[in-house]
Amino acid sequence: MRVRKAVLPAAGFGTRFLPATKAIPKELLPLVDRPIIQYAVEEALASGIEQIIIVISTGRSAIEDHFDSNPTLERWLEERGDIEMLRHIRRISEIGPIAFVHQKEQLGLGHAVLMAKELVGDEPFAVLLSDDVMLNPGGPPVTRQLIDIHKAHRGSVVAVQRVPHAEVPRYGIVAPVREEGRLVEIGDLVEKPDVDDAPSELAVLGRYVLTPKIFDLLEQTQSGAGGEIQLTDAIKALMQEQPVFGYQFDGTRHDAGTRLGWLMANVSLALESEVAEEVRGYIRGLDLRD
Repeated sequence: MRVRKAVLPAAGFGTRFLPATKAIPKELLPLVDRPIIQYAVEEALASGIEQIIIVISTGRSAIEDHFDSNPTLERWLEERGDIEMLRHIRRISEIGPIAFVHQKEQLGLGHAVLMAKELVGDEPFAVLLSDDVMLNPGGPPVTRQLIDIHKAHRGSVVAVQRVPHAEVPRYGIVAPVREEGRLVEIGDLVEKPDVDDAPSELAVLGRYVLTPKIFDLLEQTQSGAGGEIQLTDAIKALMQEQPVFGYQFDGTRHDAGTRLGWLMANVSLALESEVAEEVRGYIRGLDLRD
């Protein structure tokens, strides 16, 4: 069965970016000239996804507004003769179909994914965490790579990448049973282990292709730390019933989920944009001495 649908959780409070995210969802913070979440939406569409499902919190409609049309703005741009920007704005509202699901309580990533159950139905689906901006210019998008692995092996697939040993406590770390090139068969998944207890340096990053069985397991998953339902716990339970693979994807990941990571992502993407030369000149002129 083809992977046609993608779930994008976007209901968190964005506490790492407060007070900026008091009124604006962190997914709308800009990376150069596009909000964070737009990179994930565009990746999903480029991967062959036909329906986007965005899980948002009640009362935070700014994400819906971003992907909706804005006739007043469009008319103003047309009157000014800014046709290129008008095309960009219209292209955003023409992305579709996008469905929005409201998560009334923020009960964890697993709960956010579970909110999409009725719209996903009984078919495999992708999950994209927009905090992880994945780029692979000239090659297949990361989500497309996972879909291809799912098609070939019929199991669930998570994106993995080796991280520095000192950073393993920040991530879910996989315990490989077998490695074959970029493919890893996963035997266990440990959430944020101590450095000395980590089973590997392969970290799970924010892309998944999951079978619909995950919904049954999420419904049975008990709340963990902070009263949240963890997607990791459900994936561990899924391993007891179906194979779960990790794929060491081809591409670059920008961590836009922390203040430092977001700043670094902006610099990296700016250096690949039309203002690259100006940015390089600015950086060269900085006094970086202590």
